Amino acid sequence: MEKQRILIVDDEEVNRAILGVIFRSTYEIVEASNGQEAIEQIKQNPNLALVCLDVVMPVLDGFGVLEYMKEQKMLETVPVILITGETVRDSEDRAYAYGIADVMHKPFYPDIVKRRASNIIELYQHKNYMETRLREQEQELAAKEKKIQENNDFMIEALSSVVEFRNSETGEHIRRIKYFTRILLKYLAKYFPEYNITPAQIAEITRASALHDIGKIAIPDAILLKPGKLTEKEFEVMKTHTVVGCGILETFKKNQSEEFYQYCYDICRHHHERWDGNGYPDHLVGDEIPISAQIVSIADVYDALVSERVYKGAYANNAAYAMIMNGECGQFSPTVLECFDLAKEDFFNIVEVIKMFDFS
Repeated sequence: MEKQRILIVDDEEVNRAILGVIFRSTYEIVEASNGQEAIEQIKQNPNLALVCLDVVMPVLDGFGVLEYMKEQKMLETVPVILITGETVRDSEDRAYAYGIADVMHKPFYPDIVKRRASNIIELYQHKNYMETRLREQEQELAAKEKKIQENNDFMIEALSSVVEFRNSETGEHIRRIKYFTRILLKYLAKYFPEYNITPAQIAEITRASALHDIGKIAIPDAILLKPGKLTEKEFEVMKTHTVVGCGILETFKKNQSEEFYQYCYDICRHHHERWDGNGYPDHLVGDEIPISAQIVSIADVYDALVSERVYKGAYANNAAYAMIMNGECGQFSPTVLECFDLAKEDFFNIVEVIKMFDFS
């Protein structure tokens, strides 16, 4: 088995010889007579088990070596024992501030030096091993979580695509809703910090937005695909997609985090609510409407306006923007309208770019 390597740094050869005798039976020894040589040895021997470091040396002292090791972030993984003939407390305090493992004073007591060094090496190597295993476990967990999320995203896309297919659409709607939702949330997070929207929440709400119309699976084709205006009775049936969608989501609840499920539920049920209470199904007013649903609501309205449907043609981007800002599509909160105004050019660009691709 290959011996572990110790670096002994001291300007006096006799001291290096004494330490060499103490450690040579167990460890491989490399030496340096000043701080500059020590740094070169450290560069050439990245897997050192221990550095025994003198303080007062020519060219570069021990603190210069510690400064280099600190810059290279080595002091957390490579233990350093300061070997000194001084008894100045300030020097010891300064050394400990760098994060050294121990201070030993000359003259040396071989058995004590060897035992303390051995214990320190074992402690650091166990710590390094545990940190490495923890990182590996974190990476494994992250990979598993990524795989689970990819599977969940696949199911979300599959479910939402079923609705798109029944609605004779080709996939652009869900893609645009997700793009619009993400953009609006970023403006919300930047300009309205009182909502405390985090990047993780932006990602979760964006994913959840894809299921806003999942309840339309249960709407009869005669109503869902009707080329003209719905009758009052037909519209009442259409409005049930919000509640029915929540029932569908309930069956998938156990496979999702509570937070993600709540976003899905809020968006599905409340994306047709309006700020003044004239929406459905619960006639919520103002901030009773979850902010996630408010954001998806305006994204959904805008996309419906600029898209061609069986019952209407597509409005131009500017016309759709004006209709929403003028209140022709129901009342939205001033905050959400301000985010929509900030996102205007982003929305226009997304619509035009997606038009360039064929998703059929």
